[in-house]
Amino acid sequence: GQLPTWLQGMLLRNGPGMHTIGDTKYNHWFDGLALLHSFTFKNGEVYYRSKYLRSDTYNCNIEANRIMVSEFGTMVYPDPCKNIFAKAFSYLSHTIPEFTDNCLINIMKAGDDFYATGETNFIRKINPQTLETLEKVDYNKYVSVNLATSHPHYDSAGNVLNMGTSIVDKGRTKYLLFKIPSSVPEQGKKKSCFKQLEVVCSIPSRTLLHPSYYHSFGITENYIIFIEQPFRLDILKMATAYIRGVTWASCLAFNKDDKTWFHFIDRKTKKEVSTKFYTDALVFFHHINAYEEDGHIIFDIIAYTDNSLYDMFYLKNLSKDFEKNVKLTSIPTCRRFVVPLQCDKDAVVDSNLVTLPSTATAVKQKDGSIYCQPEILCEGIELPRINYDYNGKKYKYVFATRVQWSPVPTKIAKFNTQTKEMLQWREDDCWPSEPVFVPRPDAKEEDDGVVLTCVVKTDPKDPPFLLVLDAKTFTELGRAIVNVEMHMDLHGIFIPQQDMKTETE
Repeated sequence: GQLPTWLQGMLLRNGPGMHTIGDTKYNHWFDGLALLHSFTFKNGEVYYRSKYLRSDTYNCNIEANRIMVSEFGTMVYPDPCKNIFAKAFSYLSHTIPEFTDNCLINIMKAGDDFYATGETNFIRKINPQTLETLEKVDYNKYVSVNLATSHPHYDSAGNVLNMGTSIVDKGRTKYLLFKIPSSVPEQGKKKSCFKQLEVVCSIPSRTLLHPSYYHSFGITENYIIFIEQPFRLDILKMATAYIRGVTWASCLAFNKDDKTWFHFIDRKTKKEVSTKFYTDALVFFHHINAYEEDGHIIFDIIAYTDNSLYDMFYLKNLSKDFEKNVKLTSIPTCRRFVVPLQCDKDAVVDSNLVTLPSTATAVKQKDGSIYCQPEILCEGIELPRINYDYNGKKYKYVFATRVQWSPVPTKIAKFNTQTKEMLQWREDDCWPSEPVFVPRPDAKEEDDGVVLTCVVKTDPKDPPFLLVLDAKTFTELGRAIVNVEMHMDLHGIFIPQQDMKTETE
């Protein structure tokens, strides 16, 4: 096919790539060693490159030819031949574990640099051109977090906003929103932008020892949206997991009888909105987008009624027939919540305070809190992306993978949140990855651009390919076939040509 001449830059993606080391195997697909891969678009040609992230975890495992570092779903024990003192010592040191730096989820841009990210306090700087692994950054040196998301937001000035959890620090467990500046003062050229990191605000966890798990958060022009879901880490269980011979993943629990709490932080005052908003128990990973309209915050997420998604990806479930055998017990649904921020203090109890045309409701309770129920926009989409120029603004389009009862996507879709129309691309025996939208330079319309997705074939004999679709019509513009074994990945970013530092710099 013909690729648009304006498409110049790199699609850089991350995900688990190695699950067996020597005679040892990880239990869970999300535990695998990070494998970076990139597609570079230059004058109509596409170049492919892939490389394992050379994390400390990777180096330690490869050198020993066995898994040496625990991951979320795989707990590792020292060599049984080690002496008893070493064993006792390692039990003690695992209480608050030294987490892995196997950053396998996403790529983040901070300043002019790029980082592979996971959900621990470690990220790894990488060179996007060569995919070489550079220094390890520990968020904990700059802000007291033990976990941080892999889905940061970027403001108009290029600053990074991210959230992390601070576990029992000075007797408190809290969720921190922090900002990494896009540039450091001129005289401090050698300084890292992390040294200038600032905590924007902190939200106390509802319970000291059961912080909520979260994978992303939302942002609008004036607010940050944080959802505290009843899908929680049990800190005492985590502290004893090593001794009890269980994984950290087993310390995550969903309580279906609990509420899900919404927190809204004013970006200017850095204070939380005092009204309490909540909805029924849900589990979610991805925010799609959020915006403000007539005193309301509208936010769209992809949510489940249970936590079966994580369990799907245990490798014992991913056998060759898993598409037929492994079924989600809850389909992902795209839910739109409409939250009236400027609500009348004298509103009648049990009245719906939403004044926008939507089937979403926000009902005032006796205690003054507000119980929200969503409008269901559609079902069966995951790994959502938008035109990021519309992030935090009123928008129309979601680009996503299509999943039904099986966790593996077989199609990609473009969904119009206003008309509910859905366009799809599919082909037999194809598993597409998260679709990334790239806007045409000087585009005037939200869907003027292309959508990029890496497609793995179910038959290993068929080569994988990178697919380029016209984002407006969802028709194929071209594909680049790659004659290598390509892994299914998780997330990634498109880096426009002008953001790539040249080798010489």
